[in-house]
Amino acid sequence: MTEDTRPGARETIPQGTQTLAKGLQIISAIAHGSTTLKAVVESTGIGRSSAHRMIQLLVHTGYLRHGSPGQFRLGPTLIEYGFTALNQDPLPVVARESLDALAARTQDTIHLSVEDAESVLYLHKIPGTRGAEMRSRIGHRMPMTRTGVGKALLLGQEDRWERVFTAENPGSGSPAVEAFVNRMRDYTRDGATFDLEENEPGIRCVAAPIRDGSGSIVAGVSLSATRPYMPKDRMHALVPVMKAAAKEISVKLGYQQD
Repeated sequence: MTEDTRPGARETIPQGTQTLAKGLQIISAIAHGSTTLKAVVESTGIGRSSAHRMIQLLVHTGYLRHGSPGQFRLGPTLIEYGFTALNQDPLPVVARESLDALAARTQDTIHLSVEDAESVLYLHKIPGTRGAEMRSRIGHRMPMTRTGVGKALLLGQEDRWERVFTAENPGSGSPAVEAFVNRMRDYTRDGATFDLEENEPGIRCVAAPIRDGSGSIVAGVSLSATRPYMPKDRMHALVPVMKAAAKEISVKLGYQQD
């Protein structure tokens, strides 16, 4: 069976679906910057003629579109399906009122995120009204161990901390791993997490986990701002604010209040 090369993929491709898998590889390759036929062939290993035929079909069906001469972009069909997928997920709908209130209260950038394939996936974003614009966007992925919301999604899962940190920070020695594990223990105790410019220079973040009716962490909410608007004393003051917002959303998902 053919190995699935998508980022984060772990399983092998079922027999009889190799052609479909190649088409999905092409879409993924173009989404990640391989925007020419040559680049697609190099990044996927698919033969040039096969890749060319598949790209033609994907353009015809709207999954891809022509960009600059000789280049391809994701197409309108994927945009349509992306919005449909968001609307089918109750989480952004359930959380929207709470997120809007949090954004209005703080004037900072708010994110709603979930874990997908051991990375952070942004489902919703409310840009802040002051400071620099964050580079994040809906559908964007970020590392778990360098973002506040990624750490929030990992709270209480001590058996994963070292493995995920090592995977995302190759070459890190034992002191760095131990320091991360110790921080995660503190965050788990506090019920909220910080990003002290670990992911993006000048950007700090406070985050908290969202739970469902089973008590499991299913999402995270974060508040981000540039350093001048996020001194450490304000970060600590925001911990109960973020925990309250996360709990409000959690209750709407069936979580039983303590």
